[in-house]
Amino acid sequence: MTIEALLLAALFLAAAALYASVGHAGASAYLAAMALVGVTPETMRPTALTLNLFVAGIVVVRFASAGHLPWRSLVPLVVASVPAAFVGGLVQLPNELYRPLVALVLIVGAWRLATRRFGREPVHARVPILGGLAAGGAIGLLAGLTGTGGGIFLTPLLVMAGWAPTRQAAGLSGAFILANSVAGLGGVLVGGLTLPRELPLWVLAVGVGGLAGSWLGAARFSVLTLRRTLAVVLVVAAAKLVFLP
Repeated sequence: MTIEALLLAALFLAAAALYASVGHAGASAYLAAMALVGVTPETMRPTALTLNLFVAGIVVVRFASAGHLPWRSLVPLVVASVPAAFVGGLVQLPNELYRPLVALVLIVGAWRLATRRFGREPVHARVPILGGLAAGGAIGLLAGLTGTGGGIFLTPLLVMAGWAPTRQAAGLSGAFILANSVAGLGGVLVGGLTLPRELPLWVLAVGVGGLAGSWLGAARFSVLTLRRTLAVVLVVAAAKLVFLP
């Protein structure tokens, strides 16, 4: 086992804990960490998606058992996102244009979440069918193209559009990420990419981090803390897009 593999395990554990606390699985952080230590590009995307599967599964179980996963709202999001994520996983898209634009969207979302004064959270909110299909398809395609689960875009949309309260938005994002990661990984593997031999160690690391973070997010963090943590996650993801290859 190399020093680089152990370093990545530690970074993955920390990232999984932070991201799982807001219903995410951490793919953007895993990609950033792998870029830092020089993992080959053809290995990065399938590895990030595989780690996403395990963390997102933990998030779904944790938030669903706490009553924060409205399954009816999930349906329109996933119906459109899964095929779009699979198609995105088949495509190798140049980074020069979409990376700075996506980073800008993330920064704006982080600013809105950190500074906006929110009133009482909606109690009976639900994702509209047409809006959910449109959002799910667009975010699913972007998820497959970038090797992420898409939650980094979905959660702030759900909260700021008033489609779900914060904890339910986190639960929906976890399930959304799980579905998209399966589809995106399928598309990537069809393209002939392989997984690294260090993967079992990294899966263990993100499993520990995911258990800790999802416990904090589902039961311990206040709604305000969740929103501020999500804002930090968005900024980290934006920085990765701008400053790392």
